Amino acid sequence: MSQLKKYGALYLKGLAMGAADVVPGVSGGTIAFITNIYQELLDSISAFSRAENYKVLLKSGPLEFFRCVNGLFLVVLFGGVFTSIFSLAKGISYLLENETELIWSFFFGLIVVSCFLIARQVERWNAQAGFVLIIGGVIAYWVTVSTPAVIEPSYWKVFAAGAVAICAMILPGISGSFILLILGLYGHIIGAIKNLDVMTLLVFTAGTGVGLLSFSRILSWFYAHYRSVTLALLTGFLVGSLNAVWPWKQVLSYRVNSHGEQVPFLRENVLPTDYLAITGNDPHLWTGCGLMFVAIGLVYGLTLLGEKLGKE
Repeated sequence: MSQLKKYGALYLKGLAMGAADVVPGVSGGTIAFITNIYQELLDSISAFSRAENYKVLLKSGPLEFFRCVNGLFLVVLFGGVFTSIFSLAKGISYLLENETELIWSFFFGLIVVSCFLIARQVERWNAQAGFVLIIGGVIAYWVTVSTPAVIEPSYWKVFAAGAVAICAMILPGISGSFILLILGLYGHIIGAIKNLDVMTLLVFTAGTGVGLLSFSRILSWFYAHYRSVTLALLTGFLVGSLNAVWPWKQVLSYRVNSHGEQVPFLRENVLPTDYLAITGNDPHLWTGCGLMFVAIGLVYGLTLLGEKLGKE
């Protein structure tokens, strides 16, 4: 494969990761996993925490250091991620507000197929893997039903939230955006992206950097040494997160955001057959189910393409 084709495909994967990371309930780590770049991503990020690479920097200069940390891979991938985040933040916010059932149906299908794709990579299912699967599912489900906090944003809280959320963003199944929602800072960060609040974004980025360096090496080690158990845990995370992306929800309570607007605060899942009677809104059941199958076909197609490209 030519270098241009290779890095063009990598940039597209970054775009998909960025789009996923904007949405509460969907993880960019899931996209990285199903497009076969997850291990390389973890290894590349954790390379920044290795002392020997900084010895290379002092001895051989920035270019050799850039090569040691797989810098080109990270620049192209995160170029796609940030392009997607800044360009899609408004569009995804619009869809979440105006086409709720349809957009969540698509995401639900995406995560369902991801569960199967990750589970099939577990080399050996046994009692240990099954136990870890359940633990992962319980943790993810608990995260999704936790009551979001309402806090006054400050720079130190934004920094801490960035460190925590980025750890979730690189875990398939646990959405960093949903962690921000639980912490009560999702609207604040999305607003900073839309309004280009440079100071808030710099503080948040600094927090994500600290979180990445401290967490990615640990995760990379477990993934390399306990692959099946780690994959079972990640599968559990995905299964548990399905509760967060169920398309048909009833709003139980509202809150007033920083702009004085009334927005949903607590939601409860309902059956699509009861959705119209409870909410007064069209469930778009058949269209939603169709979008679920579109998402399943898209992810499966990406997986086949990734496997094909990996053999070239």
